[in-house]
Amino acid sequence: MLSDTEGGATISKAAIENATKVVDVDINGGWEIGQPVPYSSLAHVFGLIEATSKRLEITSILTSFLLLVIKRSKEGDRSSLLQSVYLCINKLCPDYQGLELGIGESLLIKAIAESTGRKMDAIKTDLKDVGDLGLVAKNSKNSQRTLFKPKSLTIPFVFSQLTEIAKTAGHSSQNKKISIITKLLAACSATTDEAKYIIRSLEGKLRIGLAERTLIVSLAHALVLRDQEKAGPAKSKESLALKLERGAQALKSVYSELPSYDHVIPVLLRVGIEGLKEKCKLTPGIPLKPMLAKPTKAIGEVLDRFEEKRFTCEYKYDGERAQVHRLEDGTIRVFSRNSEDMSAKYPDIYEQLPKAIQSNTTSFVLDSEAVAFDRTTMKLLPFQELSRRKRKDVKIEDIKVWVCLFGFDLLYLNGEPLLHKTLAERRTHLHQHFQEVPGEFMFAKSSDSETTEEIQAFLEESVKDGCEGLMVKMLETDASYYEPSRRSINWLKLKKDYLNGVGDSFDLVVVGGYYGKGKRTAVYGAFLLACYDSESETFQTICKIGTGFSEEALKTHTEALKGLEIDKCRSDVDAGGARPDIWFEPKMVWEVLAADLSLSPIYSAAKGTVDSRGISLRFPRFIRIRDDKNADDATGPEQIAEMYERQSLANKGPKKGAAEDDFW
Repeated sequence: MLSDTEGGATISKAAIENATKVVDVDINGGWEIGQPVPYSSLAHVFGLIEATSKRLEITSILTSFLLLVIKRSKEGDRSSLLQSVYLCINKLCPDYQGLELGIGESLLIKAIAESTGRKMDAIKTDLKDVGDLGLVAKNSKNSQRTLFKPKSLTIPFVFSQLTEIAKTAGHSSQNKKISIITKLLAACSATTDEAKYIIRSLEGKLRIGLAERTLIVSLAHALVLRDQEKAGPAKSKESLALKLERGAQALKSVYSELPSYDHVIPVLLRVGIEGLKEKCKLTPGIPLKPMLAKPTKAIGEVLDRFEEKRFTCEYKYDGERAQVHRLEDGTIRVFSRNSEDMSAKYPDIYEQLPKAIQSNTTSFVLDSEAVAFDRTTMKLLPFQELSRRKRKDVKIEDIKVWVCLFGFDLLYLNGEPLLHKTLAERRTHLHQHFQEVPGEFMFAKSSDSETTEEIQAFLEESVKDGCEGLMVKMLETDASYYEPSRRSINWLKLKKDYLNGVGDSFDLVVVGGYYGKGKRTAVYGAFLLACYDSESETFQTICKIGTGFSEEALKTHTEALKGLEIDKCRSDVDAGGARPDIWFEPKMVWEVLAADLSLSPIYSAAKGTVDSRGISLRFPRFIRIRDDKNADDATGPEQIAEMYERQSLANKGPKKGAAEDDFW
């Protein structure tokens, strides 16, 4: 048996056999070739996935379904597979196009009431008991009597209706959305889970434990199996397993450079896995997920990692990650670290950047940091100044705080991707094709330091200049290639605040609140925070934070969170033993520092990863609100577990659980 590897790239013989069995079942009760894919089939697949936590089994089930979609689609039909893939990850388009669902709970309750003839109060009561609005919709549908059987839902119809809901805006938009949702629910079969998953899709969370990387592996396996069927039986199950592994690695590599199913799936269907890398490459206008750095808390760790290798230290600027694209037609677009199109937020970049582009530059993808900048004093300003700027429709004449763009990497130049060139080569291209414009565009300040004393001096200089610390990067060999969407050990971050702490900050979601006492009776006095597990699509509690807030800050946080209050803990929040006075919709993200990490019987973060207990933060301290991050972008349990293990090794033994008071 081949071993299971990270991301599900390798599949065992048992998994191959299991996939074949599921395919046989689906074929017996499927749909005719050339006909639209029934939504009930997808809902059935969602139910099978939700019923298991085994990743290989999930991969097999999804592989079987996607293979069936491919085999039963008309020749040249790309939409069936594309729409099926998007519905599996609860999206309607690539992230950078900004089309999102996520309908409010009250609107969905109203739609359920209208479609089933039930009272809204009764639905709210059911929701309190069950905690899952999708399940409430299904149960409401089961109790509804109909005079005639509605036309069965298909994936193209559901996808088109969800898209219309997402695009509906302006006058009477809520009524229009309710009308569309009501029609969808009316067409759901009472004997299937269709209503359950349609409501969950509209909420923005399927909650079936399907991570996107598992979907990518399943999609690759489906294409490999299709091509294998055309070529004839495989020589052995071992050779087929090897092809499945290679196919998954190839698709993951391509998708990390070109994260758009709109572009990748048509090519996959046309040329298969084998020809994918030649046809799909990094393309200006389509943002790739940025490379991220591993945290470190000591200069000695940096020197140990890069021993006898060339490396560079760069300022870590206190701004917003900006991936700037210039297309061949001269169009410039700016994307955030989570692929959001920020072009309308930064009209100043449009005005400033052309002055910095050399005449020999026609197209590029630039990795940079947009930093608030005082043009009078020529000094950097803190991130808080930048966070005051509107997110959309910023007018150049209204800008009070300008940005300076600090370029630190060049990923694409004049029609050629540079990801597989060394950082030294990419940096040379950057300096050859751009020029500094003081206060508008500058190269990230760097130093090719080699000794502890030099790094320490450069770190102190960066802090003095208003930066967060240093980024330390490998300069040469293939270890310095740009790795999209990966947190690489070839990039280390050395932050000023963390040299004596755990080595990094945490981006955590506020999921609960505790009523204040004494002078704080009118506000929340403490808050329950959680990390986000993308594998299980759950929020895992990690600490309570209540110190370090001013009275004004507590009042501001209380006002901001009032609109997110809910009656009970959501089903996708693993509370562990935490019992706050009030629960919140998990939407607000805070950056938090901590003294260290500890095992705890109270919290659920990374529970079962390094111990039967969860991991919590000791002495957490609020830093700032992360408006640039969604709840799904919060720190994951795997990163927390890794940091705990590193801390344990550094301390020559794990920390024992701390008392509840330690978490304040």
